[in-house]
Amino acid sequence: MTEPEADSFIDVATPIGFAVRCSHAWWDHIVSIKHPVMRQREDLVVAALRHPVQVRRSRRDSAVYLFYAVEREGRWTCAVVRRENGSGFLITAYPTDAIKEGDPVWPV
Repeated sequence: MTEPEADSFIDVATPIGFAVRCSHAWWDHIVSIKHPVMRQREDLVVAALRHPVQVRRSRRDSAVYLFYAVEREGRWTCAVVRRENGSGFLITAYPTDAIKEGDPVWPV
């Protein structure tokens, strides 16, 4: 059995103190099923995780964080992450024209 780290497609340290991973298989699921518009835009997701303009904690689930990076004026890439046991995994990523409400985490 392959260890999850060996199959990491994305493995990024965030400025809020934990790393985020995403396997090749899960990224393929995101761009095939959830948000096909994100195909070949993994660089925007990595930018959102590594250098976000904002990070917010979900109001519905305190273990979920939304990382935002500017794509262009009025458009952001949002990387949605669940943090468990000190590390995070990418739930999904999508382009958006609005930053969702949530508790601001970074910058403070």
